[in-house]
Amino acid sequence: MENWANRKTLILGRNEMIGLLTPGEYNDCVEQAYRMHGEGRYYMDPKGHIVLDRFPGEWEAMPSYIEEPHAAACKWVSIRERNRERYNLPTVFSILIYTEPETGFPLAIVDGSYHTVMRTGSAGAVSAKWLARPDSRKLAIVGAGNMAEGALATCNEVFDWDEVRIWSRSQETLDHFVQEQQPRYERFELQPSTNLEEVVRGADVVVTLTPAREPLIRAEWISPGTHIAAVGADKAGDQELEGTLLTRARIFVDDIRQCRTDGEINVPLSSGLIKEDDIAGEIGEVIVGRKSGRTSDDEITIFDSTGIALQDSATVPLEYQRAMEKGLGIEKKMIST
Repeated sequence: MENWANRKTLILGRNEMIGLLTPGEYNDCVEQAYRMHGEGRYYMDPKGHIVLDRFPGEWEAMPSYIEEPHAAACKWVSIRERNRERYNLPTVFSILIYTEPETGFPLAIVDGSYHTVMRTGSAGAVSAKWLARPDSRKLAIVGAGNMAEGALATCNEVFDWDEVRIWSRSQETLDHFVQEQQPRYERFELQPSTNLEEVVRGADVVVTLTPAREPLIRAEWISPGTHIAAVGADKAGDQELEGTLLTRARIFVDDIRQCRTDGEINVPLSSGLIKEDDIAGEIGEVIVGRKSGRTSDDEITIFDSTGIALQDSATVPLEYQRAMEKGLGIEKKMIST
């Protein structure tokens, strides 16, 4: 029997988390999270929100348990919208606690920022794998912040893109993104633009990654057969897509309980533009074969990704394993015996 009393907790910072997994491995972990969700082999409540008027932003609490890999994790996310301009700090801080389910022992306390960038990107990538047309070659990424790095890296594992377009309101943000990311990709040249319509029109797959509170993507810009991964909306009132677009599409969500209040569907649902019966299903149901995904090449598909805690508990065990193998981080004894 293992002597848990002598175990130590691994502590990892952001730089130590980078590169532990490949983008393809992040995709595999997130797909496994959705598979367990589809099979009902998990425990997870919708993410909790704490909002204070005095601090623009919020806290999010995201606990979950997954059967395979047998793991439990909780992510604590702090979002502070004034951080960059006032304090030269990131807008988002994220800490992930990984525990062994039977004993509750804290195996690791790690920075969750890079982890979240990659597993969030994988949400869009996995949805494209299962819902986009197999001949998809043109990718549009809406938003050029940190999350776009993960979206580009993970989507690149799913299709051989001929065109990759990227949008931001800020030319400076676009220039920085291209400078940082283009050297990593030889197959295509990134096409940056501040013209959103030009970026979106004609794309086979559109990944949206903004905190928009008003629709950015117009229905008339979206061609038949397009797949949209709506990743940005994750709290009540967020909306990136024009509501009428949802009435023309086959809609899937990551977790209906969470999406009805926090996801892309929350505003159209509350306004009565769509009903919950209009949702085709959860992506996990598609992966396990309980629901059909895309039904024709002309169909518009939308995946509403709010980011579920199960993605974290499915991914952190492999990150922990890799870090231990490489001798990264510091180990701290957290209990006394």
